[in-house]
Amino acid sequence: MIGAVVRFIVSALVLMLVSFLIPGISVNGFVGALIAALVIAGLGYVVEMILGEKISPRARGIVGFITAAVVIYLAQFIIPNFLSVSLLGSLISAFVIGIIDAFVPTQLR
Repeated sequence: MIGAVVRFIVSALVLMLVSFLIPGISVNGFVGALIAALVIAGLGYVVEMILGEKISPRARGIVGFITAAVVIYLAQFIIPNFLSVSLLGSLISAFVIGIIDAFVPTQLR
């Protein structure tokens, strides 16, 4: 339970950092970042359930990267008041989030 809370808080902070660094993504405050993190996690879970664990946004490699970019891009249509992402912004965001996720432990292993 604590791991999930830490994961969402760190994910929200990473989304805010990415939106500050990259012009193609915009998040509406910390609450918007938390909601976006929840929606992105939910979409990632749905993708993982439908297509299998190897295509998960958490997976390493090009397939995981493309899946994460698509999930981030689709999240803006679910919560348009909190998240706005361009196609290039979603690709760059997936890359930056993947790098940060590799160095910042956000799950209890």
